[in-house]
Amino acid sequence: MLKRFQLGLIHVAVAMTLVPINSTLNRVMIHELAISAALVAFLASLPYLFSPLQMIIGSFSDRHPLFGLRRTPYILLGLLLCVGGVVVSPWAAYRLAGGGLDGVLAGWLPFLAWGMGYNLASVSYLALASELTGEQGRGRTIAVMWFMMITSIIFTAIAISRMVDPYTPQALRNAFSAVGAMALLLGVLGLLGLENRATATMATVKREPSFSEIVVAISKNDVAIRFFIYLLLLLAAILGQDVLLEPFAAEAFGWTVAETTRLTSLWGGFVLLAIILAVGLERRFSRRFVAQLGNLTAFTGFLLILIGGGLRQSGVFYLGVIALGSGTGLSTVSNLALMFDMTLPGQVGLFIGAWGVSNALSRLLGSLLGGAVRDIVKDLSDNSILGYVTVFALEAGMLLIAVFLLTRIDVTAFQKRARDLSPVERAALAVE
Repeated sequence: MLKRFQLGLIHVAVAMTLVPINSTLNRVMIHELAISAALVAFLASLPYLFSPLQMIIGSFSDRHPLFGLRRTPYILLGLLLCVGGVVVSPWAAYRLAGGGLDGVLAGWLPFLAWGMGYNLASVSYLALASELTGEQGRGRTIAVMWFMMITSIIFTAIAISRMVDPYTPQALRNAFSAVGAMALLLGVLGLLGLENRATATMATVKREPSFSEIVVAISKNDVAIRFFIYLLLLLAAILGQDVLLEPFAAEAFGWTVAETTRLTSLWGGFVLLAIILAVGLERRFSRRFVAQLGNLTAFTGFLLILIGGGLRQSGVFYLGVIALGSGTGLSTVSNLALMFDMTLPGQVGLFIGAWGVSNALSRLLGSLLGGAVRDIVKDLSDNSILGYVTVFALEAGMLLIAVFLLTRIDVTAFQKRARDLSPVERAALAVE
């Protein structure tokens, strides 16, 4: 139980840095600083351009421990980069709003730092979580980690909303610095004594497989390809709305920064309730059933959000946020358990890295699609609300496609195909 709690602290630390840089800051840049939504979406997607590194990082850490530890050093370095990105992001946003080449370059800095840190930390702590828990305990471990994470997101959102009310540039800087400091403290506490040096040391390989060899070996598994695409579409829809949900509410209802930031708390509260419910449901139903239930609930949430925002009915909009949070919670527990199941002993870091690439590319797709479509529709129709509604409708369609793909994913078939690789392909994935 202690190790689950420590894993949760690491997850909390990384997630806390996501709230200010991917929620509050987006709202301020689009609404207060009048920066193009397409540009903001592009900057928010920069971290995910590093996502292919997750397979390389996962495979490398499988093979090469540092100081006798395969995961801890990478997690710590990633966390430091995440915290650094958050702390400098308000300064960078104001420089970007000021225009000029130096402003553009400054705008890139925090997102690049946070992105590199996210990719380093996430693949490493998810691989460690998979290694420290058996198949039977994975659902509970995931539930603990995500329960703690969503709780932290709620409190972080509440804290930021209070610290920036009333909104001033200095208040924003203070809030982001406080979040960064707390995230670093919690992450270090989570890492202390978590990984065992005696069991972490592994022999290194004579030759590292190239990135292309890794990709080819994984692509031979058609179930793995379907799961990759499934995660891509599912997460692009569920997570891609982060960039536009708060600006949408501000545009549709005229809410303040503090009011739109509280949407994250509402969403997070129902994610928590759904995570608790998912643990109970998985004892009686399959992971796929619970995942589909979550996916369809999230789909309903998208429909209510676009209807509520389009018709400026705040009650319907709130119901949509509640449904989206509930669907996200149900989907998270089951889909992550499926993700952990779809790895092989000795190749955990590599496969977790592959699924991490899908996760990161989904955020890239969701952010770019959301920002670009919103701006294009707004310019063509001279109606900003229609732009937001169009984006949420597209995300709902992507979620429906993901629901269909999940019906064609079989963990047993994945493992069989992975073991049926040719000797050359197995060598590309082998740890020793």
